[in-house]
Amino acid sequence: MTATFALPVPSSNGSLEQYIQTVNTIPMLTPEEETELATRFHRSDDLEAAKKLVLSHLRVVVSIARGYAGYGLPQADLIQEGNIGLMKAVKRFEPTRGVRLFSFAVHWIKAEIHEFILRNWRLVRVATTKPQRKLFFNLRSMKKGFAALTDKEAQQIADDLGVKREEVLEMETRLTGQDIGLVAENDDDEAFAPIDWLADHDHEPTRQLEKRAFDRLQSDGLREALEALDPRSRRIIEARWLADDSGATLHELAAEFGVSAERIRQIEAKALTKMKATLAAEVA
Repeated sequence: MTATFALPVPSSNGSLEQYIQTVNTIPMLTPEEETELATRFHRSDDLEAAKKLVLSHLRVVVSIARGYAGYGLPQADLIQEGNIGLMKAVKRFEPTRGVRLFSFAVHWIKAEIHEFILRNWRLVRVATTKPQRKLFFNLRSMKKGFAALTDKEAQQIADDLGVKREEVLEMETRLTGQDIGLVAENDDDEAFAPIDWLADHDHEPTRQLEKRAFDRLQSDGLREALEALDPRSRRIIEARWLADDSGATLHELAAEFGVSAERIRQIEAKALTKMKATLAAEVA
């Protein structure tokens, strides 16, 4: 799908503002239009219908990508990665489930942006465990203002995220050392669609639908994804990602199974890919 039709492309050395203005002029779809286009795409592989679904939601990607402006990576690149997630969401979207494409696509857009940040930002090397990754992506929003954390505030965040107070303070030091401008690239309200503000409302309908789907994936979906794995793969995933503590290392599991750490990494990667496919099927 990505190679068959052209989309507007944000450019780091071009006019990013022009791109944002362009995608904000593309009208959002009504529920009826969205259902009709998605049905056409899935029944007859109508790429023109898929293109309209993607184009109408490019502004959503821009809104989400702006939330990751503090990681020192080009905004245009973040948008590009988010667009890939959007196209993956369109491919898997099923309107008969009763969820709007916006709500369904949020997960896929954020997932691609997260992967891009983890691949490209050198300071993320400290985020080697699941709790640390959670700390990495949540510390900014949990801080009250821009002042340095007090010991009490750091301890509270550590308790909430299941990490050590020292890890919170270390991550804060690393993040603030890489911060770019604190203001948005454009503070003109007219430059952004109303969806930019609606996405922040906890009780907005699409947010509620997203949370409901996420909660289901965290329980039934995760259990089914784990059950689809062989015993060794399940043990590795549970030890690496679902342990109450910081999780087992590759070398610890290598010693347990009598193989190399690289072999454990390969099994883990294959298992995660299989679990993602199972979870995607659950969503669809």
